[in-house]
Amino acid sequence: MTRRWVPGALVALSLIPLFGGTARLVELLGGPELIPTDLRFAASPVPLVVHIVAAIGYALVGAFQFSAGIRRRRPGWHRRAGRVLATLGLAVAVTGLWMTLLYPQKEGTGDLLWLFRLLASTGMGVSIVLGVTAIRARDIARHRAWMIRAYALGLGAGTQAFTVGFGEAVIGHDLSMGAAWALNLAVAEWFIRRPVARRRVALA
Repeated sequence: MTRRWVPGALVALSLIPLFGGTARLVELLGGPELIPTDLRFAASPVPLVVHIVAAIGYALVGAFQFSAGIRRRRPGWHRRAGRVLATLGLAVAVTGLWMTLLYPQKEGTGDLLWLFRLLASTGMGVSIVLGVTAIRARDIARHRAWMIRAYALGLGAGTQAFTVGFGEAVIGHDLSMGAAWALNLAVAEWFIRRPVARRRVALA
C-alpha cells in the first residue's frame, strides 16, 4: 500500500521546478527577470510555455495518483485525472523532445546532456503510451508500472536540483543532470517491484 506521505513528498519535490518554470513564464510574458534570461527561447517561446504549463499540472496532479486512499474512495476521479495527466504528460514529452532537437544547446552543456534529454523525453512519451495501452487492455499492473516510470522521468527536474548541487563538482554538469533521471527510475523500479516481493514472501 502506498504510504500517505508519498503524494506530499512528490508535491514538495515538484515545487523546485514549479518555481523556476513560473519565473520563466513571468519573464516571457513581459514581467521582471526573476531568473537569468535564456535567449535560446526568444525566437520560439511556445514550446517552452506549453512544456512548463503541462509539466506543472502533470507534476502536481500526478502526485495524488499515488494515493491509495483516493483511488479507493474516488475511482472515478482517478480515471478522469488519469486521462488529463496522460495528455499533459505527452505534451511534456513532445515539447521536451522538440526543444532538445530544435533549440540550440545551452552554453556550458555538452552532447551527453543532449543525449540524456533525448532519452528522457522519448522514454516518458513511450511509457505513457504503453501505460494507456495497458489500461485499455485492463492490465492494471502493467498500467501502474509504466505510469510510475513516466512520472519518475517527468519529475527529473526536481531531483536535478539536488544531484547538480551535490554532484556537479565531482562528476560534471551533464552527468549530474543525467543522474537525476537515473535515480528517479531506480526508485520507481523499487516502488514497482516492492509489492510483488511482499506477496511472494507472504505466500512462501
